[in-house]
Amino acid sequence: MATILVVDDELGIRALLSEILSDEGHTIELAENATQARAVRERMRPDLVLLDIWMPDVDGVTLLKEWGSAGLLTMPVIMMSGHGTIDTAVEATKFGAIAFLEKPITLQKLLRAVEQALVKTAPPRPAPASPGMPSYARPEMSPMQAAPASISGNSHMPGNSLASEQSFELDRPLREARDAFEKSYFEFHLAKENGSMTRVAEKTGLERTHLYRKLKQLGVDLSRNKRGGSA
Repeated sequence: MATILVVDDELGIRALLSEILSDEGHTIELAENATQARAVRERMRPDLVLLDIWMPDVDGVTLLKEWGSAGLLTMPVIMMSGHGTIDTAVEATKFGAIAFLEKPITLQKLLRAVEQALVKTAPPRPAPASPGMPSYARPEMSPMQAAPASISGNSHMPGNSLASEQSFELDRPLREARDAFEKSYFEFHLAKENGSMTRVAEKTGLERTHLYRKLKQLGVDLSRNKRGGSA
């Protein structure tokens, strides 16, 4: 996971982006102006910066130019603005920004932009070739393709011990059987999404607050599915 610096003079925007990105397993640093952003960038050397354009002291484009001219633009920068224009976006890109997000920023656009920015800057990691097969001829396989779930329920999701198929005791009251099914259902999705409440809420179609309440009611252990046991 990455260390991401969020620079925005609006407290609500900082809090929202911090919550979403922390939920994805990233480490978040916050700054409300250019002065704080400079200090955090020097201290933390973030992997990515989300930078607001309109700020009271020094605007985001000016800070971007400053970093670029000083040779400090060693990380990708995504610009954000609720009053941006095409010209502003083009200018920001010209001075080193990798993307431009218009406020209000949707969850899908935010996560997609962050993922793409981090992928572009990550060093390639070639997979080992299979015996007897040249690397250029080896097909790409995802963990799910390499180990598909079986109907018997003996196969598991990568990185956890939760079966994708489970059996339930049907000789019990309906409410108990339903609660058991729902608990297993949410535990499966939490494990699949590495504990990301944001993604589980999106996959299951539940609002985050309702999802938290539901998991607590069912006795689901949220800490077990967090990335690396934290975040």
